[in-house]
Amino acid sequence: MKHERKIAMIVNPVKIDDEDSLDVLYWLSRTVSERLSEVSRLIKNYFTWINGNFPDKI
Repeated sequence: MKHERKIAMIVNPVKIDDEDSLDVLYWLSRTVSERLSEVSRLIKNYFTWINGNFPDKI
């Protein structure tokens, strides 16, 4: 017997201007170390996506 899964969609409508403010507040609440770590992660993901690997030197 096959069981069908159902997933409930949850939506929280937010105005784009409010979303920008929330993003800024979120990142301002993070430590400098956390912010730098995220930027480093994004850079590594970008280079890996574009080039297939992360360069030894940037």
